[in-house]
Amino acid sequence: MAAPLIEESVEINASAEDVWAVISDLQRMGEWSPQCKKMIIRGGPVGLGTRTININRRGPLVWPTTSKVIRFSPNQELAFRVAENRTVWSYTLEPAGAGVKVTERREVANGTTKVSSFLVDKMMGGTTNFEAELKLGMAETLAEIKRAAEK
Repeated sequence: MAAPLIEESVEINASAEDVWAVISDLQRMGEWSPQCKKMIIRGGPVGLGTRTININRRGPLVWPTTSKVIRFSPNQELAFRVAENRTVWSYTLEPAGAGVKVTERREVANGTTKVSSFLVDKMMGGTTNFEAELKLGMAETLAEIKRAAEK
């Protein structure tokens, strides 16, 4: 069974506006994430209701997913739901020190789909291993976002 919440945070020495400019540019997700290699934005600028096609990779495995932006508050929060497994991925910004604290979360309110659970178990080493890898990936993603925002 998938953990209801996985999260990681980082403090970034930049304004909320500068950090938001990086996070809300979902086309750049492939630069930051070790698993999501590309997000293709469908339609105009990213906002509430924006849909994406995502290309994910883990070793030799490559798979597509789709998502929809379900929360969008500039300089505060961006969240999208992945249709294929019902997970919600979000980035929240809050003031911290000389900049902002960014928290990345993966939430699973009512479990993932049966297909997703099966694939994680059979193709990705089981839920425990896969979620540990996701948590490490979040730390990598946030480090890349920090580097981009602090330039």
